[in-house]
Amino acid sequence: MPEIAEVARVVYYLRQNLIGKTIKKVLAPDDNNIFGKVGTSGPAFEKALTGKKVVDVGSQGKYFWMVFSAPPHTVLHLGMTGWVEIRGKQTGYSRHVERTKGNGEQWPPKFWKFHFETDDPKVEVAYIDSRRFGRVRLVDCPGEDIRKHSPLVENGPDPVVDKDIFTENFLRQKMRSRHVPVKALLLDQATISGIGNWVGDEVLYQAKLHPEQYCDDFDDADIGALYKAIRYVCETAVEKLGDSDLFPEDWLFKHRWGKGKKDSPTTLPNGDKIIHITVGGRTSCVVPSVQKKRGRTTIDNAKGEPTPSEEEKETESRFFKGKNKNKKETNSDAEAEGRSSKKAKTAKSKPVKKEEEEEEDPKLAIKASRKSNKPKKEEKPVEPSPELGRRRSSRLSRAAA
Repeated sequence: MPEIAEVARVVYYLRQNLIGKTIKKVLAPDDNNIFGKVGTSGPAFEKALTGKKVVDVGSQGKYFWMVFSAPPHTVLHLGMTGWVEIRGKQTGYSRHVERTKGNGEQWPPKFWKFHFETDDPKVEVAYIDSRRFGRVRLVDCPGEDIRKHSPLVENGPDPVVDKDIFTENFLRQKMRSRHVPVKALLLDQATISGIGNWVGDEVLYQAKLHPEQYCDDFDDADIGALYKAIRYVCETAVEKLGDSDLFPEDWLFKHRWGKGKKDSPTTLPNGDKIIHITVGGRTSCVVPSVQKKRGRTTIDNAKGEPTPSEEEKETESRFFKGKNKNKKETNSDAEAEGRSSKKAKTAKSKPVKKEEEEEEDPKLAIKASRKSNKPKKEEKPVEPSPELGRRRSSRLSRAAA
């Protein structure tokens, strides 16, 4: 997915080629995903752009926008595979060009969702998206207020654009107010805009922090290191316009793409092992020798949970709780009364002897009283096998008489 650096690259090329130009012709076939899921349509987009002059282009994290000479303006998101092509220009970074070999030879390019051209000297622009997770909106507001409207207003500050807002104290307050793995916090666009999977992994590697450690479990020194790493990685990546060929050689980015590939390196050049784990539903690249766990993590919590016995696994499903539901309720009751829940779990009732069960069973007691002719059933214990034998012989003797 294009992240803060790749979006900065798109914005750079749009500013270089579009500002001050008037859009003369627009083609935007309707698409229920690209346009429809954000409340607009292809025809509405065509109408909004035709005849408008582009006066500004900006970005906030993974979003970017074009401000026109009159509203509505457009706010765009590239989704997983979206990109902006300009005819005759190589706007793509190196990895994007590798994935789309031959796409630049045709116009409009493959998977285009809209394209337009400007007045002379003509510039042709196309938005492409093979998987259609991108979004194209129209926002009806004054151009200078575009960040005060949805979807930009719901997103956190951009670490590069909003340096006055994204401070170390801002990050500290966000981390202390949440209880999630630090990698999940970095990916939350409502907290910080623009950090995606590879940027998040690079930041944590540079800060020497483990992605699974909870964000409220870091001290001030760790938070300071994380803040500096965010600024360093984001500013460097944006400065290089997302071109990984220009990234520093000591970055994890240069060695992280080997998962599942034959003969791909699984170590850094210095021999440190690279592993891949899942944090917050996303694959994370980690160097354990550098990113050591120094506090509570999601893995620690998972190990601390009691493991069900084999009998519980057989009698309980995640849809039908059965007897184990009562066990859990018993544990919670024990905790409420100050008793140890562990003790409640391990305590098991002893099996009742057969003779004791028969004494407590009223039916068995009545049979015993009939045979013994004694009013008190408990005075004589029941002995099933011998008594059944005597009962049978007495009946036979009466029948014979």
